Amino acid sequence: MTTTTATTDPADRIGALREQIDACDAQIIDLVQRRLAVSAEIGALRAASGGTRLSLSRESQVLARFRSALGDDGATLALMLLRQGRGRL
Repeated sequence: MTTTTATTDPADRIGALREQIDACDAQIIDLVQRRLAVSAEIGALRAASGGTRLSLSRESQVLARFRSALGDDGATLALMLLRQGRGRL
């Protein structure tokens, strides 16, 4: 963790921190796109083998993992990711 000193201009520090946020956002976007591609492949494999479009037990595992790590907002985030991967029910 970086601390600011009395000689650091707050505007410069804010700019640097925003650059870090932008870099994090780019990584998140890349990861979501990767997750969507993997989810699409799973969906295609499930459909080709006669399986159902989704697995509620698997979705419950994902929701629980996100909720445990990030709280209720984490579960909301997980729901958004799941919806992106499978579409609305």
